Amino acid sequence: MKTSVPTYHAKAPFADMGGQGSHTQLTPTPLVDGFNRQLTYLRLSVTDFCNFRCDYCLPNGYQGKRADDELTLAEIDTLFDSFVSLGTKKLRLTGGEPSVRRDLADIIALAKQHGIAKIAISSNGYKLAKHLSSWQNAGLNQLNLSIDSFDKDIFKKITGFDILPTLLNDVDELLQTTDIKLKMNGILMHDTAYDNLLSAFDFVKERPVTYRFIEFMQTSDNADLFFAQNQTAQFIKDYLVTHGWQPKPKAQDDGPAIEYIHPDYAGSIGIIEPYAKNFCDSCNRLRVSSLGKVHLCLFDSNPF
Repeated sequence: MKTSVPTYHAKAPFADMGGQGSHTQLTPTPLVDGFNRQLTYLRLSVTDFCNFRCDYCLPNGYQGKRADDELTLAEIDTLFDSFVSLGTKKLRLTGGEPSVRRDLADIIALAKQHGIAKIAISSNGYKLAKHLSSWQNAGLNQLNLSIDSFDKDIFKKITGFDILPTLLNDVDELLQTTDIKLKMNGILMHDTAYDNLLSAFDFVKERPVTYRFIEFMQTSDNADLFFAQNQTAQFIKDYLVTHGWQPKPKAQDDGPAIEYIHPDYAGSIGIIEPYAKNFCDSCNRLRVSSLGKVHLCLFDSNPF
């Protein structure tokens, strides 16, 4: 994909752009790719390390020593300065599991100081209650939690952790005590799809939460599981429509999910289909790894 992304030559890709804490206040120069899509959304991985052992991702847990050359707080500050000057309006902090970084609240605060309007985290929710106050005080707007099942035994089998009751209690605390917008994600698996859909209905009935089903993506590490459990989302879409759910109009900066709403439910149900033919049409994001490498796409194997 041809883009107008600049090339960086320093040891850390962003080290020579601006300076630490410069917080440049300039008119943003839009970052537009070869398909005339304006890239206003940055997904920054702050670590590759994850403490879960999800069978579709890291069935044997994180292998090896955690990288000691992850982007530092100072480098992230400079990165934010650079991307804001290019029109970034939304940031998502990802991993690995971003909450393993002790300075995550500081990273959120830096993004806020740079004027990024929407700041989100994707997390497995481990010890969520411990982090809620500091994340909100730092400026977090949205949290996406990975909850692949509402059955505690299945959740433990998938993740390797027996924490679902605690995690769901923490979710209710978040909804009662913060104004952080919450979305929950679950990988769509053949064996559990229908039961998980019914459980999701129950969960969002009285809670203003979006539960999103993500179609399983094949990687080099999960081929056997993929072929055993791959399930398209079409049956969910058909079920939703026949039971009175309607697609929600998209905002300009929304991601690829199609969300469905129902007048009798406080929350919504979403679907993400990474293999759908129009999945890339409205893409507005760039990805930066925890080592400072720029990825133009989720499927990009040649970062720079």
